[in-house]
Order: sequence, then structure tokens, then C-alpha cells
Amino acid sequence: MVSNSAQIESRSDVRGESSKAIAVVLEGPERLAVEHVDLDPAGPGDVVVDVEWSAISTGTERLLYLGRMPPFPGMGYPLVPGYEAVGRVRQSASDAQEAPRVGTRVFVGGARCFGKVRGLFGAAASRLVVPASRAIVVAEDLGERAVLLALAATAYHALHQPGARLPDLIVGHGVLGRLLARLALAAGGPIPVVWERDAVRREGAEGYVAIDPQKDDRHDYASIYDVSGDASLLDDLIARLAPGGEVVLAGFYSERLNFAFAPAFMREARFRVAAEWKPGDLAAVQELAASGRLSLDGLITHRAAAGAAQDAYRTAFADARCLKMVLDWRATA
Repeated sequence: MVSNSAQIESRSDVRGESSKAIAVVLEGPERLAVEHVDLDPAGPGDVVVDVEWSAISTGTERLLYLGRMPPFPGMGYPLVPGYEAVGRVRQSASDAQEAPRVGTRVFVGGARCFGKVRGLFGAAASRLVVPASRAIVVAEDLGERAVLLALAATAYHALHQPGARLPDLIVGHGVLGRLLARLALAAGGPIPVVWERDAVRREGAEGYVAIDPQKDDRHDYASIYDVSGDASLLDDLIARLAPGGEVVLAGFYSERLNFAFAPAFMREARFRVAAEWKPGDLAAVQELAASGRLSLDGLITHRAAAGAAQDAYRTAFADARCLKMVLDWRATA
């Protein structure tokens, strides 16, 4: 096991082997290590990716770290977390159509290639083995910002489901809330109000306003998108709906959701759950970013060497100023 970047770099005998990787491993609730793991051998339809950067999710990864993740396929410890990785193709598939070429920068939304160590979602590692179709070519000029494509695609998916209304209220001003607001504006929607309890998190709104929910007296929102992950808010959100209004659950919730029926009945409230992004959503946000209609600037606020992951995870989960923490794997590839 290694716990800092100096120790990682001293293991040059292992670092260069494509059958090994260095990974963040959650060994149990609040037990995190950075250690060497075995990689499954690449098949003819796989690519091997040397990771440059991965990002820490303050939603799913926090739940995994705290041991509060609800039952989910692949759940169990030890596991490699993460679903936001960007790197370069080291070895390309021999028989996959349109497989990315060696040296190409790609986004990888997770991997299950760590032998007995589970991958949920398996992107926080120095090297990944994935089917060629899961290595998505990204623009060179995005650099580390390409790790944000998964959250951008998640926001896009929530906004563009059949019959979806664009939000006039967004609850939560983390990265996902900011991306929802930016994408809603790019789609020509109304300027949304964004609720954020933390004064520090209210900073950085661009083209819209982020306010303390206690200072909002509106009760006529037609479309409320909640990305807070707070299961206790549902009654409050229903009370803010206009008749026929909709609450979109776009966060990830560890607790059971419930609500008082009568207020929802009187408003004929509707509820929608926004699921995981699809490949078309990722392609759409890449196009928006390339055209300049979607900015990914100002969302990565903290960076750390991969070997310092223990401290980085604590900062990502505890520091309100940290919107998105990125781990730099380039010294370990």
C-alpha cells in the first residue's frame, strides 16, 4: 500500500507494467487507500488508457465513503470509485470498429477491470482497461475540464427528456446545479433562480442569481430541479409549485423519499426522476462546449496529486469552497 505521491513514484518497477495500476481503493466506510491493483488483461475489443486526471464526486463517492450508498449493482468493498476520468490511449483494440488510436485523449466513465477489487464506478486509477466503445474521444483543448463531461451530460439528460420543461428553479449550486443553469440558458430557457443555503456556494453565478431559499417567497414555480440530494426537501418543494408544476429529482438520494399527499394533490404535482446520461447526451454537451455555448470554466476549484487522495477526498467532502476536486495521475502512469 502507498499513501503519498513520493512512495508511488519510487515504485518504478511496477509503474510501467500494463497489467498493474495504482488506484484509489475504498476498503470500507471511511477507509481509503492508494494502492497497487491488478488489471484484467485487455481483450481484442478493449483499449488500455493511461489516466491523466480523475475527479471526485461529492454525491455518489461521498455516499460510498461514508457507507451510506443504497443497494446498487456492483456495491461492496473493497472498491475503486469514480466515474470521471480522462487520459490517453496506451493500447488500442485490434478488432473494434472506430477504436480510438494510440495517443488519443479520451473520457472514460468508469471501468470494471481490477480483478477481485470491485469497480463502482471504477475510474479513480492510473490505468484502465475498458471496451473501446467506452473510451470517448474528447477535444485536446478541454484538458482537465473534460472530467466534467459526465456531469454536463447528466444535466443535459435531465433537461432534454421527452416532455421536459426547462427549470425556473434549481435547488443546489454545486457543479451539477451550475451546469443545469448554464445548459438551461443555452437552450433558451427562462433565467432560473438557484437556491443555495451556503453563502460561499452562492458565489459564481453567471447569467442567473443564486439566493438563500429563506429569502424566496415565490410559490409559482412550474419546474423545480433538485440536485441537492436532500430527501427532506420534497414537501418544501411541493409547496413552491404552481398548479400542475413538476419536481425533477436530478440528484442522488440515500434516504427514502416521501411527501405529504394533500399539498401535492391540490397542486396536481408531477414528479420525474432523471436517470443516468446516455452516449447521445455526452455527444451533445461536447458539441455545445466546442461551439462555446457551454462553458466548463470555473468549476474545477481544487487539484491534488493522486498520491494525496486521502486528504483530497476529505477536502472534497468537507470544504464548501471545493466545487470539484481533480486528482492528477500523470506522475503515476
